[in-house]
Amino acid sequence: MTDHPRVVDVAGDLVVHHDSGESPFEQVRRQLEARIRDGRLLPGDRLPTVRGLAGELGLAANTVARAYKLLESAGLVETHSRAGTTVASGAHAAEAALAALAARFVAESRQAGLDDTEAVELVREAQRAG
Repeated sequence: MTDHPRVVDVAGDLVVHHDSGESPFEQVRRQLEARIRDGRLLPGDRLPTVRGLAGELGLAANTVARAYKLLESAGLVETHSRAGTTVASGAHAAEAALAALAARFVAESRQAGLDDTEAVELVREAQRAG
């Protein structure tokens, strides 16, 4: 059985402000990078085609291609001619997983009635033990 990457619909999540001082390609790049780093886009997730995303956002294909190229240069995505553009695995994947665990820890510790100081002390104890 072949594993197929999850195709993600990011267009509905992205907002491009044409009157912003930030160029449209940079807005797309920044928003996609944020989604990769915070774990909303996972390693192996396939991004929309350049033309598809450009059409949905009302941008020129070259604008989206430039954003994808910058993400690729940063090691956040990989582009393969037949497979399209997928989120790369790497340090950002570990960071995203740890950020998700940290958020869960914070929620659980607050639900258990710990204040932030007590929660941080638990982490420090775990670090000393490990």
